[in-house]
Amino acid sequence: MNKLTILIHCNDQPGIIANVTNFIANNNGNIIYIDQHVDREQNIFFMRLESEFEHNTFNTEAFKVSFKQKLADCFKMKWRIYSTEMKPKMALFVSKYDHCLYDILGRYNSGELDVDIPFIISNHDTLRPIADSFNIPFYHIPVTKDTKAKAEDQQLDLCKKHGVNFIVLARYMQIVSNKIIRQYPNKVINIHHSFLPAFVGAKPYHSAYKRGVKIIGATSHYVTEDLDAGPIIEQDVARVSHTHAINDLIAKGRDLEKIVLANAIKLHIKRKVMVFNNKTVVFS
Repeated sequence: MNKLTILIHCNDQPGIIANVTNFIANNNGNIIYIDQHVDREQNIFFMRLESEFEHNTFNTEAFKVSFKQKLADCFKMKWRIYSTEMKPKMALFVSKYDHCLYDILGRYNSGELDVDIPFIISNHDTLRPIADSFNIPFYHIPVTKDTKAKAEDQQLDLCKKHGVNFIVLARYMQIVSNKIIRQYPNKVINIHHSFLPAFVGAKPYHSAYKRGVKIIGATSHYVTEDLDAGPIIEQDVARVSHTHAINDLIAKGRDLEKIVLANAIKLHIKRKVMVFNNKTVVFS
């Protein structure tokens, strides 16, 4: 079977679902998943659809051409069609924190993440032993104010050489510049605590502890030119109380970061996230 995932968004109008499903049927496809959403405020229609086609009678490129001519142009759709046969390649950027890296590699090693990881990049050499233990190439590319541009050129060269489809910042403690963001729009995933913007700085958990916060959380989002303000993919929270020490808050926060980042990666891999005007539609 040849399985395709189709993502569509356009102005809401009558007949979209009927025309798309009929088009699939007329191409001898079997729809195995379909979901849609209408943003009433902006009058935008979103749809995600999965279909199966017989290998010996199906040509993906011809299907795309026909889809564009008979449907996309007519309804003025923004659309993407992905084949599940193509496993995406994910580059990992890290610094010194290891909890997200261990979690991702553990899930990858167990087959939970259906991706290839061609390499890990870090601005420190600290986490090289972890990469070595999972037999994944590790590149130490130091970043300073004077070398940042050159370092990002090296990073992009590696991504291009290995055909990287998206990047995960697994606690990469550097600001990614527009140079990378523009090469990977809505394809750079970040994770951080959810105390922003109330508690900024290097020790947000200490500041939150002093204020007696009652919940802590983590947010995973796509990186944009506005720092930590990109479209949100996944979030989660945990309740805390006065009985929790600072170390308890940090430990709970790291657990949340691991889970939220892993879920965001899964949603991205499965093509379940659509971005429109800095907001996401995340399908089940």
